[in-house]
Amino acid sequence: MKRKILFLINPISGIGKQKTIENLLSKDFNNEKGEYEIQYTQHRGHAHELSKAAIGQFDIVVAVGGDGTVNEVGSALIGSKTAMAIIPTGSGNGLARYLQIPLRINRAIQVINEMKFKTIDTLSVNGQASLNVAGIGFDAFISHKFADIKDRGPLGYMKMIPKEFANYQSQTYTITIEGEKYKLPAFLLSFANSSQWGNNVHIAPQAKIDDGLIDVCIIKEFPKFTAPALLISLLDQSLDQRPYDVITRAKNIEIECDEPMLGHLDGEPVKLGQKAKIEINPLSLKVVVPPDDFNRNAFFDPLNTLKELIPPLPHIPNLPHLPKGLLGNDDK
Repeated sequence: MKRKILFLINPISGIGKQKTIENLLSKDFNNEKGEYEIQYTQHRGHAHELSKAAIGQFDIVVAVGGDGTVNEVGSALIGSKTAMAIIPTGSGNGLARYLQIPLRINRAIQVINEMKFKTIDTLSVNGQASLNVAGIGFDAFISHKFADIKDRGPLGYMKMIPKEFANYQSQTYTITIEGEKYKLPAFLLSFANSSQWGNNVHIAPQAKIDDGLIDVCIIKEFPKFTAPALLISLLDQSLDQRPYDVITRAKNIEIECDEPMLGHLDGEPVKLGQKAKIEINPLSLKVVVPPDDFNRNAFFDPLNTLKELIPPLPHIPNLPHLPKGLLGNDDK
């Protein structure tokens, strides 16, 4: 039986690859597997509205865009039988990279042709959904700044981060993890469902998207001259080995702050007020993923070439609970 598929295209996302989608669909989509429709989003939140309306009418809704589009589509489909697929055309593509969905559009279409499904966890932050990584602190501050600039894409981030980092002041948070309460100044707090923000920058190296747990990543206030070491640890997946960083796992987290908190959900800016509650929704979203051998047969795909050439780095395993004293003697 053919599946019904809806492609939702964000015409302004990322670097513009989505402009070729209609031609590539006519060439690469397997019409024996399904029949498809295309709709273009017209404003922020439109992909969420269209995805809600697609439940029960389509078997798969395809998010053609960046992390924001993926969040809008996926958040609408949580708890339904309609699956989400991704054609990544954004600047970060965090969830797509984690799921090993190719960055080339024709290859991403071929993944959809395979019709392989996986059910993943999602996060809830003050009742709003995050599929990949949510956060409070410096990364959220940058997401709010980034939303207002025209120079989007990785270069936009590269220009903004050093400039804002120099003057950024950490805030003090009260953090409750599985009933244990801590108070400390932190550079950022991340709540990770997958391992990375995007662009292979890994905030939670050991995170698993279907384990029913949130990887809570706390980067404590640190001397700014150690920033290069932080950057390296994010790229080589060794963040959990730095003395200023703590990673643990939990199902429920509460964050309180004397000042209103800026947050982000999959890179999209949100305002959280003075209290945030983060919860896991286990196995709540059905997604389309590549077959196990799909990327092994694509040596020249830009997502996989380096993985083929460079073996994975060893990691120190995360602990399931936060050991007492790990945040420092004065943190509790």
